[in-house]
Amino acid sequence: MTVTNTPSSQIRLGLKENLPQFALLVLVNAFVGAMVGMERSILPIIAEEEFLLTAHTAVLSFIVVFGISKAIANYFAGRFSETWGRKGVLVVGWLVATPVPFLLMWAPTWSWVLFANFLLGISQGLTWSTTVIMKIDLVGPKRRGLAMGFNEFSGYFAVAAAALGTGYIATTWGLRPEPFYLGVGFVVFGLAISTFLVRETRHHADHEATTYSGSVEKQLSQREIFQRTSFTDRNLSSVSQAGLVNNLNDGMAWGLFPLFFSLAGMNLNQIGWLAAIYPAVWGIGQLFTGALSDRIGRKGLIVAGMWLQSVAIALIAISSGFIGFAGGAVLLGIGTAMVYPTLLAAIGDVAHPAWRASSIGIYRLWRDLGYAVGALIAGVVADLLGISFAMWLIAALTFISGLFVFLRMRETHARASS
Repeated sequence: MTVTNTPSSQIRLGLKENLPQFALLVLVNAFVGAMVGMERSILPIIAEEEFLLTAHTAVLSFIVVFGISKAIANYFAGRFSETWGRKGVLVVGWLVATPVPFLLMWAPTWSWVLFANFLLGISQGLTWSTTVIMKIDLVGPKRRGLAMGFNEFSGYFAVAAAALGTGYIATTWGLRPEPFYLGVGFVVFGLAISTFLVRETRHHADHEATTYSGSVEKQLSQREIFQRTSFTDRNLSSVSQAGLVNNLNDGMAWGLFPLFFSLAGMNLNQIGWLAAIYPAVWGIGQLFTGALSDRIGRKGLIVAGMWLQSVAIALIAISSGFIGFAGGAVLLGIGTAMVYPTLLAAIGDVAHPAWRASSIGIYRLWRDLGYAVGALIAGVVADLLGISFAMWLIAALTFISGLFVFLRMRETHARASS
């Protein structure tokens, strides 16, 4: 696959300069997020009511499969984006998603659901990673936080809307197949826009590399990039572990919260609202926190956001009614909004444009492994000691992650650090 070269004199970096393409990518990522949202409020209930799964570990197995496949796809999305270009990876990601809603509609056994989530994870890794990389390509170094705020807002607000929509449809018409009709529309529109309207952006990163004012070191092997992002660079490695723990608690929330709310007497409609509040606040909040990180820096928002998430999970664990659950969901959404776009912007601050896509892919590899790790820990602990104990454990791990960032990470945003 080849990438069309654009003369450097015609390339302009910036949000305003590339607004039409940027807006298209925001829309594409909304459809990407909606594909996950259609599962968010109802799949754990389907596991118990239709497939008669009783062990929490078995119920959460779909999140483990999703997390592992998405994490691996994230890594290759970064590599392939540098080798083949961004647009091709985005289109392939949508093609992989095409069977998912049909598998979820008609799955006769739980193994079909697991296979659907294997494909969904690959699709999410390729599509979401690529929209992140493409937006960073377009806006350049000055507005990365704002760009990531818009990207994550579109994705997670769509998660909330789809979760609320499928919860309502399930309450009105049943758990299957009607809620998953939405997924067919998401795939059709996402694939069409990506194929016919989105343009390649790799030449923007090449142009930025020629004017880059950071480290002059450009040529790194994939092994060196992996080691630097994962372990040796104190900023990149701090970001990677925070991303992993953030999605660790999100994996727990995805799998255990609907069951916890159901045990507390919430009906499907209430569970749908609770499943939507958290990602809705998360999504909307990122419109402000991404831009805020461009003004005040990355580190403080990451630390405070991780600690607020810890408090929010604890609040939900001690609550017994809708108001307490909703208050915890709001705080969890605010804390996650403080962290999510800021982590991506910090990667953009540190990684050289020549290997930034690979570094983003490696960060997202670690981050989305958190889904699998969180689901495994939460499922096993819930089976042994109860759902509440599992939630308290995840809250403690989230607090420790924030402390790690506080002690190890330096400020990465040039204006804030100066």
